[in-house]
Amino acid sequence: MYKLGIDVGGTNTDAVLINEDLEIVAEVKRPTSGDIYEGIVASIETILNESKIDPDKIRQAMLGTTQCTNAIVERKHLAKVGVLRIGAPATLGVPPMIDWPFDITQCVAAEKIVGGGFEYDGKELASLDENAVREFFLSIKGKVESIAISSVFSTIRNEHEIRAAEICREVMGEDIHISVSSEIGSMGLIERENAAILNAALFHVAESFTEGFARSLAEMGITNAEVYLSQNDGTLMTMEHARRYPILTIACGPTNSIRGASYLSKLKNALVIDVGGTTTDLGVIQNGFPRESSIAVTIGGVRTNFRMPDVVTIGLGGGSIVREKPDGSVTVGPDSVGYQITEKALIFGGDTLTATDIAVRLGMFELGDRKKVEHINLEFAEKVMSVIKAMTEDAIDAMKVSGADVDVILVGGGSVILPESFEGTSSVLKPEYFGTANAIGSAISKVSGTYEKLIDYDSIPRDTALENAKAEAIELAVGAGAVRETVEIIDVEDVPLAYYAGNTNRVRIKAAGDLN
Repeated sequence: MYKLGIDVGGTNTDAVLINEDLEIVAEVKRPTSGDIYEGIVASIETILNESKIDPDKIRQAMLGTTQCTNAIVERKHLAKVGVLRIGAPATLGVPPMIDWPFDITQCVAAEKIVGGGFEYDGKELASLDENAVREFFLSIKGKVESIAISSVFSTIRNEHEIRAAEICREVMGEDIHISVSSEIGSMGLIERENAAILNAALFHVAESFTEGFARSLAEMGITNAEVYLSQNDGTLMTMEHARRYPILTIACGPTNSIRGASYLSKLKNALVIDVGGTTTDLGVIQNGFPRESSIAVTIGGVRTNFRMPDVVTIGLGGGSIVREKPDGSVTVGPDSVGYQITEKALIFGGDTLTATDIAVRLGMFELGDRKKVEHINLEFAEKVMSVIKAMTEDAIDAMKVSGADVDVILVGGGSVILPESFEGTSSVLKPEYFGTANAIGSAISKVSGTYEKLIDYDSIPRDTALENAKAEAIELAVGAGAVRETVEIIDVEDVPLAYYAGNTNRVRIKAAGDLN
């Protein structure tokens, strides 16, 4: 049995083939095409030719893609959404999308705030106004393609959201796509509502990349494989789950690289630097999984609070354009030649000086025609490299939570432009297969389940509450496709909330296991 892992980046589409012992059989890196599926098909075709593996023996195929991120940032291919908030009269003062950029609000065709919701302690704020809910859905039937439902403190009690979803299906049909905020975001009505709206808007994009990936596999004769999508916590989800929660694929690229770096280096705790053609992502691996962000994350100008990896991105990559200013100072990026590096970089006969040209000039590695960069002054090249090193060290400092030195793992095809040592690090490792760590991370990922809720320890003892939460997390992982016997608890958060009544704590448990 073999696993096929594919990661589609802005510059390259990477693919790896891994056997049942999790050994890497073959790897390929191909430029990402305008139509990403052409790049996927080309990568699969190349890896099958190189490995000589029978396509029927590939039983699992995993894809990491930037499609959802691109759709939000570019405001393209977003579905028309109807937004229902349950929270009148308490939330009327702050309407939905109040701080959104105007251009992305165009994806919302109608919005309504109705009576209902709960207090922080689970007491009913007001009864759900079912008549208003039904009237709203009747008024937008046939005018929208997807629905987003949010409610006050629905992470404590979500009965009103669930009932509103039932009414929606009664009115608009069973096939309507519904995003329920309590299934997506965390505490904080506005940010959670924002995440639910974006998730609903990504409905068509999710259909496109799931169906397209399945079609690409079928074209290459891979018909016996179970298909999975990478999500942004470093684990996998089924095609059905991806269609329901496409927003969870956002930032899966960096998490795949972090997981792949951990696997290749055998390090469970380290700082990972993933250098691509245009940008460099820095993340932290904790106990084998990416560290999650603890603050609201902005996506395309919209604040959200669903889980996201804690990643710092800088405009530095293998294709970053190098310039010398009139005063003699040097800049590297943030603009890049991207996937056109094989046409525009000096070492390939182009006319644009890139970070890769500088690294070749300094003899850091061999690529292209070295003679085409021999005219570059060595002192200038060293000056550029000092800028690259300083940019990276500043980003490393931004990711550290203490002054202690950290282990660093370099991955990504563009990491060849980085030096072998940095201030503030105890070791710098560049493992074998570093160039396709993102695809490897996709292929070896596990399946997870996360349970999160506010619990009053005066009502239920702490030990009992935590055991119940762990059991719920395990069931969620199994429901997502994990083998029960392999599921283990990988993260436990138990945070007291002083501003809540009683002995209220935010409990968050994450479990993960191997694929079926």
